Amino acid sequence: MLYTLIVIMAAGLLPAALFYEKKENRKGLLPAKTSLSLLFVLSALIQPPAAVGTYRLFLLAGLVLCLLGDVCLVFRQKKMFLAGLVSFLLGHVFYILAFFQVTRFGMTSCLGAVVIFLAGAGIYIWLRPHLGAMRPAVFFYSAVISAMLSAAWSVWSDSGLEATGRWMIFGGALCFYISDIFVARDRFLKKDFFNRLLGLPLYYSGQFLLAFSAGFLR
Repeated sequence: MLYTLIVIMAAGLLPAALFYEKKENRKGLLPAKTSLSLLFVLSALIQPPAAVGTYRLFLLAGLVLCLLGDVCLVFRQKKMFLAGLVSFLLGHVFYILAFFQVTRFGMTSCLGAVVIFLAGAGIYIWLRPHLGAMRPAVFFYSAVISAMLSAAWSVWSDSGLEATGRWMIFGGALCFYISDIFVARDRFLKKDFFNRLLGLPLYYSGQFLLAFSAGFLR
């Protein structure tokens, strides 16, 4: 019942967040996005303890850091963007640590990582002419989020884990990864509501999938 209530609340808050994004109303956007992000943290907290050691603890740390990043990105100042970037970067580090609580790299993992890092390099090359002084920060962030998606792929390729949990982790990480492409496009290439219209639902879908995965790994 509580899970259903959280999903219903999130489904109601997401259109509000998109509305305030379109209007560029920061006063309305701050409580809408903060409430949404608090819900994905709560979703992880209420999951039953999974039989995978410290997975949920690392996952929770990552979710809380992403919540902080969401608050920072409400504001358009460069310093707040950088603070948000650092928060998300640290969040990805904790996701990587979480994923490697339940799996290890194998041959399939390595092949997937090669493909993911090549895709990340292509995206960075696409953005690079528009980054200016942000090039080092974006390059480092691109490497870390590619490592996060590679770690999620490693979980997905581990058939010894429950299928639902594996799909939630990889699907959540992939949604997060794609949503960040829209964030980068909006910030560095073309500021357009289209980026948020697609990116925000992908981002929150990804975070909720990751949060709920804590109860589906056995």
